[in-house]
Formats: sequence, C-alpha cells, structure tokens
Amino acid sequence: MQTSMMQQQRQAMAGHAQPMPMVAPMPSKRASRMAVRSKAVAPAAGLTLTYKQAGVDIDAGDELVRRIKKMNPTMNTGFGGFVPFGDSYLVSGTDGVGTKLRLAFDMNKHDTVGIDLVAMSVNDVITSGAQPLYFLDYFATGKLDVDQAEQVIKGVIEGCNQSGCALLGGETAEMPGFYQAGEYDLAGFATGAVKKDKLIDGSTIKAGDKVLAFKSSGVHSNGFSLVRKVLEVSNTELTAPCPWDASKSIGEAFLEPTTIYVKRIIELHEKIGLKGVVHITGGGMTENIPRVVPKGLGVDVDPNSYPMPPMFQWIQKSGNIPTDDMRRTFNMGVGMIIVVDPSQVEAAQKLVPELWVLGEVAPGEGVHYV
Repeated sequence: MQTSMMQQQRQAMAGHAQPMPMVAPMPSKRASRMAVRSKAVAPAAGLTLTYKQAGVDIDAGDELVRRIKKMNPTMNTGFGGFVPFGDSYLVSGTDGVGTKLRLAFDMNKHDTVGIDLVAMSVNDVITSGAQPLYFLDYFATGKLDVDQAEQVIKGVIEGCNQSGCALLGGETAEMPGFYQAGEYDLAGFATGAVKKDKLIDGSTIKAGDKVLAFKSSGVHSNGFSLVRKVLEVSNTELTAPCPWDASKSIGEAFLEPTTIYVKRIIELHEKIGLKGVVHITGGGMTENIPRVVPKGLGVDVDPNSYPMPPMFQWIQKSGNIPTDDMRRTFNMGVGMIIVVDPSQVEAAQKLVPELWVLGEVAPGEGVHYV
C-alpha cells in the first residue's frame, strides 16, 4: 500500500490539531444511488423487518466474541480493554462508523462521520472512568480524494476536541481496485487512563441502585443496516423533508453525529462516584446493560420514563419492526447510562440536569422492560 508518505503527513498534521477550513461540497457523484425513491409510504402489508433480515446477525456476533474469549481468556468483555500501568490502568477501545458511511456517500456529506468515529471509541473508554488521552484513525480508500478526506479528518479533530484527547496520528491507505469510486472505510482507536482506585468496573453495583440515562442525538452509529432497509421498503428519499424536523432532510437527520459524553461522565465520577457506566451501542439496552451488571443482578427499565423520540417512532412504523427488535438494535433515545447509589440521584441530576431515572438494579438477570 502506498501509505508511508501519507502516514508521515498525517502525523505532522495531527501534531497541530488545528481545525481545517471548510471545503465546499462537490457535486454528488452518487446521486443515482440516493435511495432512488419517491414519497414515503408504509411498507407492504404484512411485511415485518428485523436487523437480521437487513443483513446483520447479532447472535453470530455474540458467538464470535464467545469463541475469541475462549481462545483469549484474559480478554475483557466490558466496553474497553485495560492493562495496569503504574498506579493507573490504560484503557483502549476501537470501533468504526459502520454503514452510516453509506448515507454519507449518498448525501456527499463527510464532515460529521469523523465525529462519529471518535465518539464510538471514546464513549467506550469512558465507561471505565478513563480520560481519553489520544486517538488514532485509519482511512482507507481506492483513490484518495483529498477534499473528501480533509472533511472526514476535520470531523475527527472536532471529536477529539470534544473529548479532550489528542489526535496523535493516523494511517491513510490508498488501495486501487479495493473500493468503489468515492467510497472509503474508517476505523478508530482510543487510549485513556484512570487511577486504579477510580476504575469503574460495576463490581459495587447492588440491588436498589438507580439507573440514570443520557439522551442520544439519534441513531448514533449503530443499526444503520436496518435504517437503510427501512428507507428502501418505505420508498423514502434521503433528500425528502424529515417527518420529525422540517428544518432538514431525512438524510441530514440520520447523519446527526454521535453524542460524546466524556466530559460529563468525568465530572460525575469525580464529584459523586459512579458504580457503572454503559455505552448504548449495537444491541441496544438489551445487550449492553448486562455487560456491566454483576451476575445475579439485572435491570428493570421503565420505557415510559421518557417519550420515545420521533425518529425511532418513524423507523418502527415505517419498517413495521417488532418492539423487541427495536430495543435490541437501536439505542431508543438513550445514548449512555450510569448506575449510582440512590442517595446520589439528586446530586447527579444537579450536575447534569438532562439525566432522568430510567430504571433500577434488581435481582435476576438481563434487562426487563416494566
């Protein structure tokens, strides 16, 4: 791969970490692929969509993790791996943006997916209480479009600024014949640190502890294979007016970048101490909450504690998606949750007024919607 010079240039650029100038969007090269539909309509009678039907098998992913853990028993099954380093732990996480990139390609809008890339890793790292220190990115494409790549990295820098970490460097891989024209893939890697006596590992969680929630900004960066399938079966153009926000198109609404929760989690942990933190990513609350709750305990979630955001109402109705599949695929408006002692609820809400009580830790296993 023709990468060495590009990598050196990227490292030099990262050292400055200055926002890049906006570049006017180029005329779309992918207009013919922009959902190619007319007005939004309901799916065919009797048609029910699931994530698996959209091409993503969560059970297969879980099975792969089980096999990897068998080969590597020391692997951490939380949200970030950590290793001791002096009086601290180093915590690392890696992720991508997934098929949300397809919407970016079709909308010819590339300045926010870099924020998503950073968010997906730093939001994992912060679940251990670790402050992200630095970020590395990997940008792969068939033929480098400098203006397009600049927009992507502009978003990466913004994400790093929001999370208080440095963009230490990155790799730009130009691989002719491997990607279609105008397309690319992204991967990101974050490392943070937390003092050993401040590590959040869920071990002190007990029945009766309260579960508080942060709202999401939308779908974030998970579930887009199902979103795209819903757009297809409902004949909805990405350029169509957004049904729940007339100020933007539906494509722009779905491209809303993932919220970065780092600074609020750090402040809460420093001032009141957090027992557990859960990043609601792929698998939704159903799959993610059990990753931090001790064995023998589950969480009772009250879905009526907040109104389901209209974006998710539209997805469910337009795709005729069963509620259980919605909850196992999307964040449903909850981007991050924290677990605190009941005596700390008021203090937490005073620090972060947007927090609400989503549920409570209870004897049992898994997540129960009550």
